[in-house]
Amino acid sequence: MKWIRVGAAVLNQIPLDWRGNQARIVEAIEQARQAEVSLLCLPELAITGHGCEDAFVSPSVQDMAWRILHEVAPASRGMIIAVGLPVLYRNALFDAVALLVDGRIAGFVAKRFLAGDGLYYEPRWFKPWPAGVQGELRRDGESYPIGDLVFLCDGVCLGFEICEDAWVAHRPGSGLAARGVDIILNPSASHFAFDKHRIRRRFVLEGCRAFGVSYLYANLLGNESGRMIFDGGAMVASGGQLLSEGRRFGFTDVEVTVAVVDVDQTRMLQTRTGSYRPDLTAPASGQIEVAFDFPEIEEIEAHRQVADGATAEWSKEEEFTHAIALALFDYLRKSRSRGFVVSLSGGADSSAVSCLVACMVGLARHQLGDDGVRRKLAYLGLPDDADGWLRQLLLCVYQSTRNSSEVTRHAASTVAQAIGAQFMELDVDAMVASYTSMVAQAEGRELTWQEDDVALQNIQARARGPGIWMLANLRGALLLATSNRSEAAVGYATMDGDTCGGLSPIAGIDKAFLRQWLRWMETEGPAALQPIPELAAVNVQAPTAELRPPGAGQTDEQDLMPYDLLDAIERAAIRDKKAPLGVYRTMRGLFPEISRQQLAIWVERFFRLWCRNQWKRERYAPSFHVDDENLDPKTWCRFPILSGGFEVEIEALRRWVEERSQRTEVP
Repeated sequence: MKWIRVGAAVLNQIPLDWRGNQARIVEAIEQARQAEVSLLCLPELAITGHGCEDAFVSPSVQDMAWRILHEVAPASRGMIIAVGLPVLYRNALFDAVALLVDGRIAGFVAKRFLAGDGLYYEPRWFKPWPAGVQGELRRDGESYPIGDLVFLCDGVCLGFEICEDAWVAHRPGSGLAARGVDIILNPSASHFAFDKHRIRRRFVLEGCRAFGVSYLYANLLGNESGRMIFDGGAMVASGGQLLSEGRRFGFTDVEVTVAVVDVDQTRMLQTRTGSYRPDLTAPASGQIEVAFDFPEIEEIEAHRQVADGATAEWSKEEEFTHAIALALFDYLRKSRSRGFVVSLSGGADSSAVSCLVACMVGLARHQLGDDGVRRKLAYLGLPDDADGWLRQLLLCVYQSTRNSSEVTRHAASTVAQAIGAQFMELDVDAMVASYTSMVAQAEGRELTWQEDDVALQNIQARARGPGIWMLANLRGALLLATSNRSEAAVGYATMDGDTCGGLSPIAGIDKAFLRQWLRWMETEGPAALQPIPELAAVNVQAPTAELRPPGAGQTDEQDLMPYDLLDAIERAAIRDKKAPLGVYRTMRGLFPEISRQQLAIWVERFFRLWCRNQWKRERYAPSFHVDDENLDPKTWCRFPILSGGFEVEIEALRRWVEERSQRTEVP
């Protein structure tokens, strides 16, 4: 029997953090060595970090990556290790993987399919390597094979699918199987999005089943470069079975998932499969034979090996909590900020942001232990009493005007006290009155709610900005903005008001889900933590900006439209790219209780506000990507700041509704 102990690692890397990245790579190798792993797969671009952006094309970055590779290579003594880095070949840059065998570089495999949609701009920096092509890389007086290669080590054939390679229709794995590959390694940098891990697990399992191979999947972990969150989740599968699966959203920098694969078993599966056709014409130049001896393994565990903490199925609420908590933790320590500040209004958005910081502390303590958290945040000098950490790390500030209510004041103080944050109140009404009086005097008239509604609302939100920024500056802390995706879609946010902040953790998530998440946090909460019943004070309220006089009865949905409708329109218009009439007809099916005329008004309102407020979305603080329906123009959803505003399309919608309103039948 040919049994091999293999490992797939997840790493929490930082772009261009040369010594840190190298140290984590070496730590992964040592963890694997301690587990008696012979074959280890590390993530894509592990040496440089994945999010280097245009720095990838810098010769100094390429040279440093090459240098680190040679410094890491000796650590592979007695092992085979795959590690990713950018490689320059014939004046073109390739996203490549180096195979290190027993202390030396055996060759490089270059990525064939580049990710160029959504968050990814790989074709901006890298070139795709053509199938079936091999070359010779000469550097520093040495020569290395590069290209579409497989490696024969002790009679075991190794091949690669690099991240996107496994997501395409005609993935390379089929050709690798035909070339006699026994084990496919997939070094990946696959970002988190809701329900995406289920898809990854499916292509790993289907790949190992259909190709008749063992499959190693490695991924990055954490908030690597600011916006993307990587959830880890390494996997080892063989013969259509998942042998081992690593934890997702771990707070440790390095985790290695280990399993034992049976090479003879997968070969037998290929042999007995009638559809298997070996490629007997494959050129010998594409196979690199490397001297290596896999150690003999006498006994293996026959049952499924699942790493402690592996997650099978999580609810959307659980995924969201873990993703944002880890992202905040990494952003905090990698920016070396001394905590967070939130302008806590007592409403849903700011309460959600505050509770997410509390979840960050709770989940970090749960996974790392108090001593582990202190080590990771050593620069903060956290006190021995861990129960007081949140008070040091989070300041919540309620900023009132004459239009603020006792309901929101009570909700804000209740939530802050419940989670253990520091809480203070600022009365900014005098500043609002001062600005209003100053501008009224300059205008030569009194400002009234009848004529100056928007300006009088906005000055209240903006008057809260300077004080909250000052408090963040005094603490060396990071100010968190509190706008959500639904508000971003229609510009229902005051620039330099509630958008103040260096990071916007919930700008990628819609209001309807945030309200659902808050109810879940009130009654259930994450499995590792306790619910927060005090959120009832927030959840009983109708969302409101609370900027008009109390008698106006202002609510967000009164200003805009029902949030569930707004979110459905946004998906149809922005995700599905439907014109106003197409959106209207789709909404008629989803919301038959809304009259034709009212629905048309709301659809038109969405499109007009969407076009009018692109400039606001361009100015939002960096946000976390949590689903593939993001509106962030810097990473996902581009739209012109100036446009024709869908005027022709809106006119077509009006005609359609008017014509059908004159008929008796339902459209």
